[in-house]
Amino acid sequence: MNPMIDPNETKRTAQPARPEPPVVEPGVAPGGTAGGSGLAPLPLRWSAKRKAEVALRLLRGEALDALSRQTAVPVPRLEDWRQQALAGVELALQIRVHDDPIQLRLDEANRRIGELSMEVELLRARCEKSGPFAGRRSRQ
Repeated sequence: MNPMIDPNETKRTAQPARPEPPVVEPGVAPGGTAGGSGLAPLPLRWSAKRKAEVALRLLRGEALDALSRQTAVPVPRLEDWRQQALAGVELALQIRVHDDPIQLRLDEANRRIGELSMEVELLRARCEKSGPFAGRRSRQ
């Protein structure tokens, strides 16, 4: 044996090296590729918020087939989500704000116009009516 070499040192270098665990990038599903989707790992159930995010991506112009592959959602379901999102936007824009003072005044004016037109119709019908009380005066 060589006196310059320590016997314990040879044992340390003779041991096999431990393999390092694979580096997983954030936002990549196991076995997937990085795409910057922000939707990984893929959920088992889709919440309304996550569906809205995907629908917004579709509305912004992302390719339907690419998004389908990325999210593992079938194309017809993505199209349904897009249609539902558009319908929801339309519905939200149709709802009136109840605190709008102009709308409140307009509603009150329409109610008053309806009351006055009903009163005019009743008075006209009463004036045209011939009968025992047609020429009678009120007592005071």
